[in-house]
Amino acid sequence: MSLKRTVVHTAQRWLVNPLGRKLPVTMLETTGRKSGLPRHTAIGGRRVGDAFWLVSEHGEHSDYVKNIKANPKVRLRVRDTWRDGTAVLLPDDDPIARLRQLPGGNSAAVRLLGTDLLTIRIDLA
Repeated sequence: MSLKRTVVHTAQRWLVNPLGRKLPVTMLETTGRKSGLPRHTAIGGRRVGDAFWLVSEHGEHSDYVKNIKANPKVRLRVRDTWRDGTAVLLPDDDPIARLRQLPGGNSAAVRLLGTDLLTIRIDLA
């Protein structure tokens, strides 16, 4: 694992995600691929119609992406409302171009901190 990814992963695990669980930020719930338990990750992105778009900064190295690969059924909390959805990994999508369509602050952080960008679309039920 690269030093950059290790530092970012540690900060997200111990600071960003615990705060995100308490704040009204967008939260992705996946099912742990080993434990079968719900796993929550604070994410940034944008809803467009019946889909939510985001870019994973560490691509297939992210635990939530590994969970999606094992089970694409997810839940998404936007503000205080949870919605069921199905996550689709889009390795052929241009993540830099996609970030230009998503909220600027989060997109800048993903570009700065990311090591292996991957676009994800969540089709909402």
